[in-house]
Amino acid sequence: MQANQDDRITQSETTKGGKGVVIAVAALLAIAAVGGYYYLNQPEEPTQTQTPEDTTVQVPDVLPEKPIPTETIPEPEPEPEVKAPEPQPEPIKEEPKPAKPELPKLNQSDAFVREQTLEAFKGLSINNVLLNKNLARQFVVFVDNLAHGELARKASPLVGPNQSFDALDVTDKIYLDPDSYHRYDMYADLLQTMNTQSIVSSYKLLLPILNDAFAELGYEDVTFNQRIKAAIKEMLNAPIIEQPIELTSISVNYKFKNANLEALPDAQKLMIRMGPENTRKVKAALREVLKKLP
Repeated sequence: MQANQDDRITQSETTKGGKGVVIAVAALLAIAAVGGYYYLNQPEEPTQTQTPEDTTVQVPDVLPEKPIPTETIPEPEPEPEVKAPEPQPEPIKEEPKPAKPELPKLNQSDAFVREQTLEAFKGLSINNVLLNKNLARQFVVFVDNLAHGELARKASPLVGPNQSFDALDVTDKIYLDPDSYHRYDMYADLLQTMNTQSIVSSYKLLLPILNDAFAELGYEDVTFNQRIKAAIKEMLNAPIIEQPIELTSISVNYKFKNANLEALPDAQKLMIRMGPENTRKVKAALREVLKKLP
């Protein structure tokens, strides 16, 4: 764990940056139609009153043996009942899918990536630790180094902690100062409270830009999606150390006295320097991201 260790950079040195997300919300309005009706009124014809003339009716002396047949007037058939038409179900309207924003070219992507990053972490204090130049390239280089267990500090996606690393001298032994763990509290809390789905959505949105940046590194047998998964797994392999960690001092550099810890990749040593509580927070966040990656 050398404080002045050189960083592994596979692109030209750039400032630091990050990734972001776009969240689209679509609203659907319902429209109602109103129908009308009409009626028909026909006037009745006027009736005339006639004065009957005097007539004499002669009754025959002998009644006929059979009754005179009378004509039977059939009763009118009832008109068929007209049923009202059954109401037709309204067609189901599908909400329009939000249109994806047009992605800028890699060389013009800084403003877009930064804007989406701040939107993704809305409500969280990330503005002060997020830099704004060559963001896609910075993130790709940092992830590529991380997948190899190395830390590209000059291409870190975020600004590093301001507090210095401290060691304790106790009875002629040097230990990692537990107060140094708090240097990483803000970063661990940021990962713990972030919206995992938003981060993954951001990753999918920006993947074409990230792929262009990754292509500049010259790899032919691996994709950036595979590389970021390897980087996450590398961090998850870091041990969680609960007991005090003894150090050895060579000039101004400190190393883990435990040979097994000192042999770990730098990326895992960083997790150890965060302290056990912060390491748990970071690992939990990384597991959630890994599960949702394509």
